[in-house]
Amino acid sequence: MTFHLLTIFPDFFNGILAHGIVSRAIEAALIRTHVHNLRDWTHDRHKTVDDRPFGGGEGMLMKCEPLFDAVESILPRRGPRTRVVLLSAMGRRFDQHAACRLASFDEVVLLCGRYEGVDERVAEHLADEELSIGDYVLSGGELGAAVILDAVARLVPGVLGNEASTENESFNRAAEGGGRLLDCPQYTRPAEFRGWTVPDVLLSGNHAAIEQWRREAALEKTRRMRPDLLP
Repeated sequence: MTFHLLTIFPDFFNGILAHGIVSRAIEAALIRTHVHNLRDWTHDRHKTVDDRPFGGGEGMLMKCEPLFDAVESILPRRGPRTRVVLLSAMGRRFDQHAACRLASFDEVVLLCGRYEGVDERVAEHLADEELSIGDYVLSGGELGAAVILDAVARLVPGVLGNEASTENESFNRAAEGGGRLLDCPQYTRPAEFRGWTVPDVLLSGNHAAIEQWRREAALEKTRRMRPDLLP
């Protein structure tokens, strides 16, 4: 799977691509990442990517010309296996379902907006979809692109090593009667720490009882922390 990161701050991604699961996936050739400087598709000596909004208003908007030129150069042939995503505070909220959906594509372009936003013609005629990582405003789309890259890359077959690793994670576990569950509480050694002990069932070796406890504990934690996930 190939990710293209289109940004005016290409150095932003240096650390993200050099560490953790994403870095190991790149080294193993399970994913490919290309960071593109949007200013390479400008045609003036100042490499201008923004301009004042028509009708007035605060701030500047990213121009549509360099974004269209960049995407049409990066993806000269667009098809059902490619996806262009605009990171935008006005986009649909990114979640695990969206991550799974994006993981089914061969090539994904992540457009990192900046300033007060992006010319609407990019959202209407260039991007396949707009996504936001939360109900808040960031200074730019780079942080959102990094989040989406990590969430999607770990779903690519082979990236985590054990394909079952994602099945019982938060948002992937299905609740009885519908909805989704958070992951269950997890514990490791020591079995007792400052008087707080690990639930006895986890030390019992009874795998059926452990699985039952984990489902009940996941349901309880979901009810307490994220009741909106349950029907």
